[in-house]
Order: sequence, then structure tokens, then C-alpha cells
Amino acid sequence: MLLSCAWFLTLLLSFVGQHVTFALQDVTADLFGQENVGTVAAFGDFNSDKQTDIFIIRKHSELVIFLADLKAPYFKPKVHLTKEAFPSDFNITCVVPGDYDGDSQMDVLVTGYQKDPFKQTVFIFWGHNQTLDQSEKVGLNRTFDDQPLVMDFNGDMIPDIFGSVDGSSMVCYLRSRQLKCEKALNLTVQMRVPHSNAFIDLNKDFTADLFLTTKDGFETWINKDGNFNQTLSRKTPENANKVGQSAFVDFDGDGSQDHLLPVCMDAECEKSAIYLDKPGGTEWVPVLMDFRRKDSVWGFVSSSENPITLHLGDYNMDGFPDALVILRNTSASSTQQQAFLLENVACNNASCRQAGRMFRVHWEQSDLSAIPKAVVATFFDIYEDGILDMIVLSKVEGKEELVIHTLKNNFEADAYFVKVIVLSGLCSNDCPENVKPFGVNQPGPYVMYTSVDSNGYLKNASAGQLSQSAHLALQLPYTVLGLGRSANFLDHLFVGIPRPPGGKDVRKKEWTAIIPNSQLIVIPYPQNDPRSWSARLYLTPSNIVLLTAIALIGVCVFILVIIGILHWQEKKADDREKRQEAHRFHFDAM
Repeated sequence: MLLSCAWFLTLLLSFVGQHVTFALQDVTADLFGQENVGTVAAFGDFNSDKQTDIFIIRKHSELVIFLADLKAPYFKPKVHLTKEAFPSDFNITCVVPGDYDGDSQMDVLVTGYQKDPFKQTVFIFWGHNQTLDQSEKVGLNRTFDDQPLVMDFNGDMIPDIFGSVDGSSMVCYLRSRQLKCEKALNLTVQMRVPHSNAFIDLNKDFTADLFLTTKDGFETWINKDGNFNQTLSRKTPENANKVGQSAFVDFDGDGSQDHLLPVCMDAECEKSAIYLDKPGGTEWVPVLMDFRRKDSVWGFVSSSENPITLHLGDYNMDGFPDALVILRNTSASSTQQQAFLLENVACNNASCRQAGRMFRVHWEQSDLSAIPKAVVATFFDIYEDGILDMIVLSKVEGKEELVIHTLKNNFEADAYFVKVIVLSGLCSNDCPENVKPFGVNQPGPYVMYTSVDSNGYLKNASAGQLSQSAHLALQLPYTVLGLGRSANFLDHLFVGIPRPPGGKDVRKKEWTAIIPNSQLIVIPYPQNDPRSWSARLYLTPSNIVLLTAIALIGVCVFILVIIGILHWQEKKADDREKRQEAHRFHFDAM
């Protein structure tokens, strides 16, 4: 009986663990209260409390930083940059948090224009003691042709500003708040506007390379010994009429970064597609071409304000990144436009066989379809639990500001993850003014893990940190890698950072036996001595821990009940024997 009960509890636990559901819950009121208006522009831990804050543009000319709090509403407007901090008629287009002067405190880069959108001006507001000084700012004395890419061009772990000025590529440095701009690379072509340049490792050497989108196609500049060298040029997919924003992700879980490209095959985007280009590949592989929903056909939304963009994240933690995208009904009489989830699934047709994976549209996701006229959708870990939730921005008739919707991901399958954030490594415990070094958005670090899944097969995955910054890239300042249903320790976790010019050695370190469902904060200090790098691990218990505890307590209680029953029965038998002994006739006494 005891074995039967234990078997039943084990079976029940197994069933609960295998049960997988995905639903979304609107938690906008809990997060923002009545303040859910504006354009979400960036994420970052502004006040170094290990909670991610949200940067929101309002009225096209004001910036509000919503700091994470433990009490509802969980995001409160605390830091403001009003329109008086900018030139008159200034329209903010981009916000990029980062430590631009190397003091380990978060500064904020803001780009915008006054009249001509193709003349982008850049300002940097210096952070000090968890606030921004509106009067003390630096304006780059260069006018960029487009929003710049924030990257670490010289490998000193201080973000630099790279972009196009009068058709020529240029990079600006601000170490110790001293502005220095110089020509960068020997480009023979012009960059596309809007661009989707990226700063990410493309050859698996743990050093970030430079990917450029040009008017004719794409160029890859590999970082060799700290210097960028052009190694590859590619054309856009054949017959593509409009090209969206390039995105980089380990699409098939092989440890390499793949190039995803959304395109429109016609001028009205009535026929859309997403293509994949693998490192070393020779052709574009379609991973989504079927946009038909019952009797209607959907397509991408292309506009000058919001280019076609895929926002990527592993919503179900299966180890394969998914995407959020805005689609519109291309029927002649329809104006329907909403956000859709694209799930990364195994390929089921001949066209995507080379990739092995494909996207499948979740057409019947009622929580997303309840938000009409969506214009932007992205992933965000609201509760810092490793599960990616969603933020959707939508238009409302008669209102100038966008409305912010936040959807909690109630994913009930007990899958596992590892969350990694790599800091600048400019200091460790001896930072200037005794600040905590956690509030720094650092572009360029690269993370990869290897492990063994539940079937005994080797698996790995990789991701770059903050590889893109322009045109509402909305990348998170950390990396969340799904591990699937394998509860095994990570065998190896590798972290690499960019290297300076002349740097012969790759700057990377390996950690072993990392616990699943943990957040790892990596401090690469000193930068040139990876053996001395440190990591702080914070464990996030999963549902399986609670289920296991319940099952264990249930088994213990059941055993105690059985022991009690057996003890009670034994006591009754002893009492009965004593009574029988007392009434027994003793013949020896006669």
C-alpha cells in the first residue's frame, strides 16, 4: 500500500510537470497605474538595485525614467528630462542608457531632430547619485544621417557612438567626458537609412564583430586583433521589395548567431516573408512565408516611424528564441493591425529544411488580439523571474501618446533558464564614490552555454548582449537563455568581452556546473585577466521545487499515518493479549 501511494504521488508530480499551458494576463494597472502612456524606448537598471527600469518618451520631447518598486504600481516615474533640457522643437527619436564616461554610473544618450529627421543630434546626460543633471550635458558636434549605433569600438568597455556623418562612417568617444570623434572604417558604400547595424560576435571567437546594413545589402566586419576587417558582403533576398530590420539570434540552437531578415515582396506588403542567413551560408532560407489566416492574408507594417522589426525572446524557455511582430490585415476593406507571437518550431516543409526550424504564427492568441492598432511589441521580464513577459504599444483615436499594455506570461510548464548580465568590469568593489556597478548597460559581451538535455544529447546556445540600439531595438540589458525541460547543471558557460586594438588574446572565461534557474552577474575585472573575473549567482526557485516539496511532505504524512495506524493496531493487540492473560485459568495454582 505504501509503495502504491508513493507511485501515485510520483505519477501526479510527473503529470503536473508535463502540463504545458501558455496564457497572458493584463497587468498594466498593477505596473503603471494611470501612467501607462508614452513610447517605451529602452531598458536599464538606472539606480543599481538589480531591478530593470523603463525609459519612456512622452510628447516627443520629454524623457521619463520609471524605476522598479516593490509596491504597486511597480513602476513609478522618478526621473524626468523635460523639454527645457533640449533645443526648441526637439523631437526625441532614440534613448540609449550606458556608462559613457567610465565612472560606473548610468548616463543617458538621447538622439533627436528639430526639422529634418535625417539630421540626428546626439546629447548625453551624465548620471550622478541615481539622477540626471539636466544642465550638464554634452552635445556631439556632429550631425548624424541616422540614429547611431552604440558599441564598444575600441574595446575599453566604455560605450562609443558609431554612425554615418555626411555619408562617411564616424565613431565618437567620451572617456572622462572628453569628446573625440574620428573617421572609422574604410567604407566604400553608404549605410541604409533606417539602418540595423549590429555589434555582435559572428564567428564564435567571443569577440564582437560589426555588421553593417548598406544601400546595396550587408557587410560583415570581423574583429581581428582588435581591428575590424571586412570579410563578407551579401545582397538582400531576391525579389524583396522592402527590407526590414536585421536581427541576430541563435535560431536553431547550434551556438552560432543567425541573421533574421523580415521583408515585403511587394510595395504594399501584401506578401511578406522572414528569411534566415546562417554563418557561412550561400543562400537565404525562408523560415516563414505563410501569413494566411482563414480567409484573410496578413503582412508586415512598414512606416517611416516604425520600420519592420522582429523583437526576439524565448517565451516558452525551450531553448529556441521566438519573436513578436506587428502585422496588419491586407484585405482591401480592413484596417486591422495587431501584435502576434511567432513561435520557433521544428521545420515541417521543404523550404526551411536547411534551417531545421521555422516560425509558426499564433493566430488565436486572444490576449494580443484584444489590443487593437498595436504599433510595437517586445519582450520584458517584468517580475525578474526569468520568464519573458510582453509589452505592447498601441494607438488610440484622438490621443497623441501611445498607450502601454503589459502582459504577464503565465507559462505553466516547468522549463528552465539561465539569466546572464555582463557588466563593464571597470571596477568591482572599489568603484568611484562607492557606487554599485550593477547599473551599467554594456554592449558587446557574448554568452554561450553547453549542456546535456533530458535525452542525453549535447545542446548549446548563444546570445549577444545589447547588440543593437537604434530604431526602438528595445533589447534587454541581460540575456535569458532557455534550457528546456532539462534540470541538469550547465556543463560550461562561456562569457567573452570585446578586445582593444592590438589585443592578441581573446578575453573570455568559462564557468562550470551552473545551477539552472539562476541569474548570473558577471564582473570582468580586471578586464585583461579573465582568470580573476568574478560572478555572483542568484537562484530563482522554479515550480518543480514547490511540487517536489509538496510531494515529499505528502509522502511523509502518509508514512506517518501508516505508522500511526500500525502502532494503534499493535497496541490494541497487546491490550487484548493482556486481558486474555488476566482471565486465563492457571492450572499450576491448583
